[in-house]
Amino acid sequence: MPFSQKTVLFTIVLALVTTLSKYFFGADIALAGFSPVLAIALFSGFIFKRSEWVFFFSIISLLVSDISIQVLYLNDLFDYQGIYADQWKNYLLLLGCTYVGFIFKATSFRNIGLAAFAAPTVYFFLSNGMVWLQATEVVYTKDAAGFITCLTAGLPFYKNSLLATLIFLPAILSFYNYLSSRKLELRLI
Repeated sequence: MPFSQKTVLFTIVLALVTTLSKYFFGADIALAGFSPVLAIALFSGFIFKRSEWVFFFSIISLLVSDISIQVLYLNDLFDYQGIYADQWKNYLLLLGCTYVGFIFKATSFRNIGLAAFAAPTVYFFLSNGMVWLQATEVVYTKDAAGFITCLTAGLPFYKNSLLATLIFLPAILSFYNYLSSRKLELRLI
């Protein structure tokens, strides 16, 4: 999809879905992590051949959603901040998941499924590893038992991010293909 009105529409839809997911699911601890951000990162890795655009959809959708949530928070309409200290670490991990899309490419249903499993798994281990090493609110012992405890505490987020990626990735691919060629399919065309 060359940059056009379709690209603008696609970007707006991704940012809107990301913001709505954070709004409706983010504040509920049982649903936290249910977001399209990893699916968008994978999609970007799948689609872009030129490196200067590879992070476009991921950054725009996440930034718009974070700013929107921050505005709601500042107006006492949401429970947590959209912009916070050390947020750059989440952005960095998310952008790292874009490379999972580069690795797997959406050339088959198998690759799409493997990427949809790999990205949340990589994100889970790296983000929880950072929490384990740097936690200030909850202190985990700096040994294998502390790391396992940290991973166990993160399992609900992992489950939600995995489920969200499995749902949002096919939807994003289908929407992209529909906008590009009026075909509803999961493969990139």
